Amino acid sequence: GPKVTYVPPPPPEDEQAIFARYQTGMNFDKYDENIVEVSGLDPPAALMSFADTNMCHTLTVNIAKAGYSKPTPVQKYSIPIILAGRDLMACAQTGSGKTAAFLVPVVAQMMKDGVAASSFKEQQEPECIITAPTRELINQIFLEARKFVYGTCIRPVVIYGGTQTDYSIRQVKQGCNILCATPGRLLDIIERGKIGLHNVKYLVLDEADRMLDMGFGADMKKLVSFPDMPQKDKRQTLMFSATFPEEVQRLAGEFLKADFLFVVVGHVGGACSDVQQNILQVSQYFKRDKLIEILHSIGNERTLVFVDTKKKADFIACFLCQENIPATSIHGDREQREREIALRDFRSGKCPVLVATSVAARGLDIERVQHVINFDLPSTIEEYVHRIGRTGRCGNTGKAVGFFDNNSDGHLAQPLIKVLSD
Repeated sequence: GPKVTYVPPPPPEDEQAIFARYQTGMNFDKYDENIVEVSGLDPPAALMSFADTNMCHTLTVNIAKAGYSKPTPVQKYSIPIILAGRDLMACAQTGSGKTAAFLVPVVAQMMKDGVAASSFKEQQEPECIITAPTRELINQIFLEARKFVYGTCIRPVVIYGGTQTDYSIRQVKQGCNILCATPGRLLDIIERGKIGLHNVKYLVLDEADRMLDMGFGADMKKLVSFPDMPQKDKRQTLMFSATFPEEVQRLAGEFLKADFLFVVVGHVGGACSDVQQNILQVSQYFKRDKLIEILHSIGNERTLVFVDTKKKADFIACFLCQENIPATSIHGDREQREREIALRDFRSGKCPVLVATSVAARGLDIERVQHVINFDLPSTIEEYVHRIGRTGRCGNTGKAVGFFDNNSDGHLAQPLIKVLSD
């Protein structure tokens, strides 16, 4: 393809913008009712408040500024486990605070170790590598990391595909302690010799089941088999997701130390309880009419519509605009600049409807998404759980509607019944 020249705009540097956040919802305290199971030997005691750790003052202040008043269950259990130096696989519902569950203890430990970025090294040697399946998600994790390291010498950097490679290299060269990266760009930068791995203490796989499946499994194996990447017994490996199918749990064992701990909040792979789920039986031919009917009934509320192909995402967005419903689309074939503009228009409310493929199914945290419509249901139940988890986040409530077509969605009937009854 043509040479990629896109350079993303720099994120704002003022304190107010760095710590921008949205409000927790009325069900935030309900997270504490979830049953938490920890499997493995000698797990450390759970953390009852952020003040209970002996984190340095700067981090405690940043946690408060970022709006984290008390830890959610996944944070209560994960933070002490990571601070104790243990490997971890953690499963908790969408929107319940997994990103901070790994960032807070990693940053705390780095501060304790006196880590500081140097911009003089030709080859940077990050202490932490965080990887996630999509560009938008890895950028979101980076923006969250900036909050916790604010006012310290720790420098997070984000690199991802669809942007100019030289730009990624320049970012890294300015000093890099926490490298947030999508797999393709990460391997590229390592192979170019811009990143050395022998200093890596923490390897974090967010959306870990996706990172280990057919999509990125080979990339992850390649990453851990670079000669200078510390062996699994010499680094700390942390895996987080809302879903962990059993076959992926087995794969994960190859990356983790034998004494790793497994934290499960609620059910493994359970849907977020703050999302009201409705399944409508709609045949292929009536889906567009039904979509229009629903969108007219909910007015201007922010809505994510999931479809199964990139072409269809553009087609449906175009169709909605013709029906005077401001919509935009996001998928893997759109240029990165277009993807970022689409997301910005959706976040700002300029386009209250975003039509997306599964590229937007995982991790994205967008304020005031009240509805998720599965115009096409996905091929797996895990993907369904992630998609509907774009709403009902952080204790807020949301609604999800799925169009079920007997001809194409029969394979999902049984697992859907289980998720709905749970």
